[in-house]
Amino acid sequence: MTELGVLPAEASVLVNARTATSFSSRPVSEEVLRQLYDVVKMGPTSGNCSPARFVFLTTPEARERIKPCLSPGNVERAMAAPVLAVVCHDPLFFEALSRLGADDTLRDWFAADVGLSEETSFRNGTLQGGYLILAARMLGLDVMPMSGFDAFSLEDTLLAGKGWRANFLLGLGYPAENVPHPDHAPPRAPRLSFEEACFCLS
Repeated sequence: MTELGVLPAEASVLVNARTATSFSSRPVSEEVLRQLYDVVKMGPTSGNCSPARFVFLTTPEARERIKPCLSPGNVERAMAAPVLAVVCHDPLFFEALSRLGADDTLRDWFAADVGLSEETSFRNGTLQGGYLILAARMLGLDVMPMSGFDAFSLEDTLLAGKGWRANFLLGLGYPAENVPHPDHAPPRAPRLSFEEACFCLS
């Protein structure tokens, strides 16, 4: 048992890590991205539906393809990331349910309800995007989440024929050499207190 007020070392991926503002020039290999996905895919989703899909843009040329889709404030940051991950979800995730060990009847249930399948894929795909952030930090990568982009334009550019929906972007890379130690970094932005954000029912 963890003593009250004493956090395990694993909590540092949230407590101590900061959103990246720059990255090292060190490339992120496909082997690392495969290892990253192998961690992410083990996180729980409802009914093991696993709707998240990820597009990793690993070259300047690939990132340039979506430059017109980005909000002006995100262009420089997105282009500078060694890898830009597009976190997507597949509304037709239910076509793989039989291979994922789900009840055979679930496929037809989701197929008959477009609203339910979209809601389920978005919710669980977002959850898996959160796992990607945590897993990247555990593997020594820095992460820069971004949401400023035209999703429909990006989908037309990258996802034509796949049917995937774009949710948010993540810049991924190794920490920049000039990043200050957490003890010397600027103060973190405030967060809501437990009393403001939570309540317990008994």
